[in-house]
Amino acid sequence: MSHAAQILAALAVPIAGAFLIWATARRPLLQEAVSVVTAVALFGLVLSLAPAVAAGGTPRVALFDIVPGLPVAFTLEPLGMLFALIASFLWIATTVYSIGYVRANDEGHRTRYYVCFAAALASAIGVAFAGNMFTLFLFYEALTLSTYPLVTHSGTEEARRAGRTYLGILLTTSIVLQLFAILWTWVEAGTLDFRMGGILADAVSERTAAVLLVLYMFGIGKAALMPLHAWLPAAMVAPTPVSALLHAVAVVKAGVFTVLKVLVYIFGIDFLGAMAGSEWLIAVAAATIVIASLIALRQDDLKRRLAYSTVSQLSYVVLGGALATSAGVVGGAMHIATHAFGKITLFFCAGAIYTAAHKRLVSELDGIGYRMPVTMGAFAVGALGLIGLPPFAALWSKWYLVAGADDGSHVAVIAVLLGSSLLNALYFVPILVRAFFPAPGSVPVAAGRAEAPWPILAATLVAALGTAALFFYPQALLTLVEPLGAIR
Repeated sequence: MSHAAQILAALAVPIAGAFLIWATARRPLLQEAVSVVTAVALFGLVLSLAPAVAAGGTPRVALFDIVPGLPVAFTLEPLGMLFALIASFLWIATTVYSIGYVRANDEGHRTRYYVCFAAALASAIGVAFAGNMFTLFLFYEALTLSTYPLVTHSGTEEARRAGRTYLGILLTTSIVLQLFAILWTWVEAGTLDFRMGGILADAVSERTAAVLLVLYMFGIGKAALMPLHAWLPAAMVAPTPVSALLHAVAVVKAGVFTVLKVLVYIFGIDFLGAMAGSEWLIAVAAATIVIASLIALRQDDLKRRLAYSTVSQLSYVVLGGALATSAGVVGGAMHIATHAFGKITLFFCAGAIYTAAHKRLVSELDGIGYRMPVTMGAFAVGALGLIGLPPFAALWSKWYLVAGADDGSHVAVIAVLLGSSLLNALYFVPILVRAFFPAPGSVPVAAGRAEAPWPILAATLVAALGTAALFFYPQALLTLVEPLGAIR
C-alpha cells in the first residue's frame, strides 16, 4: 500500500468504524468489539507511516481544490505524526476504559456515545495530517461538532448549559478570529501550505504579522489561553472517558498542536523571534500557567482541579512555541505527549474512584489509597509525572522548555516554569496525602479493597506505564520532534 493510500485509509477507518458501531446498535458486545478493533486498526495504520516520517519523508496526498491553488490536502511531517500516534494509541486505551465505565455506570445512549468517539478521532487524525491551514480548519471544526454530543451526553440542564459554553467559545473564536486570520494569510501570502521556515516572513510587514498572531492565538480556542478557557472546566460535566478525550486524546491536544503548527510552519520561528510584537504571547502563556494553577489549588471537585491543571499545562506548549527557540519548540512538542499520558492517567483514576467509591470531591478521599491501592498508585504516577519528577516523562519536556527559555535569555520564564512545578505539587500531593495518610479524626472511605472493573483498571495501568516509559525511552519522542527545532 502506498503512503498516500495509507493516509486516506487512516482517515477512513474511524469513519467506517462509526458506521459499523451504528449498525451494531442492537448487539452491545459486537458494538464494543467493533470499537476496539477500529481503534487498533487506526493505530496500526498510523504506526506504519511513522518510519517514513522518521526517515525525513513527507508523504502527501491532495483530494480536490476548494479554489485554484487551495486543495484539501494531507501531508505527514514530524509534529503531525506525533499527534496522530498519541491520539490513535490513547484511543485504544480510552475505548477499553469506556467499555468498563459505560457498563459499570449504566450509561445510556451508548451507540451515540461510541459513534461520536469514532467521529472525534477521525477529526483528530484529519487535524494531524492536514497539509495546509484550510484543511486543518475543516477538521478542527468537525472535532468541535463531533464532541458536542459527548459533552452534553447526560442530557441534564447542567450538561446543556456546559454544551452551550463549549460551542459558544470554540465556534466563535474559530470562525470570527481564526478563519479571518486564515483568509488574511491566504490573501497576503498566496498559500496556506505548511512550509519549513513559514510563509509570512516575505509576505507581510511585522505590524501585520503581529495582528495575525493575535487572531491566530486567540482564534485557536481549544488551546484554552486565558481568558478563553471557560469551556474546558464547564465540559467536566461529561462522563469521565469524555473528559479524558477532551484533555488527553483529541480536543485540547488539537488546540496546542494547531498553535505549534501556526508558529512553526506559518510564521516560522526565526520570523517570530525577530518580531517586536510577539512578546505578549510569552506573557499571556506564562500568566495562564500561573493563574490556572492557583485556581486549581482551590477546587474541591477532583475533575475541576484536573481541568484547571490542564489549562495550565496546555500553556507550557504555547510558551514553548512562543519562545521561538529550537529547544523551546522541541520542549513544547514533547509536552503534548508527556501531558497526554500523565493527564489521561489522572482522569482515568478519577473515573475509577467515582465508579468504585462514588466519590467526586478531594475532601472525600481520606484513606481511599487503602481501598483502591492500584488506582491511587497510578494516580501518583500521573501526578508526579506532571510535576516533572523522575522517573516520569514530563521531566524531559520541562527540561527542554527551561533550556529554550535560557537560550532566549528569558529569566522570568524560567522562574515561571520552576514555580509552576511547585504549584503542580501543591494541588496534586495533598490528594495523595489524603489517600494514604488521612488526618486523625477524618472520616475515611469505607474499608475493604474494591477497585473499579478490570477494563477501567487495565486502561489506567497502560496509561501510567506510558508515563514512565517515555522517561526511559525519550528518544521515541526526540526522533520525531528534534527536526522541528532545526526548522528555519
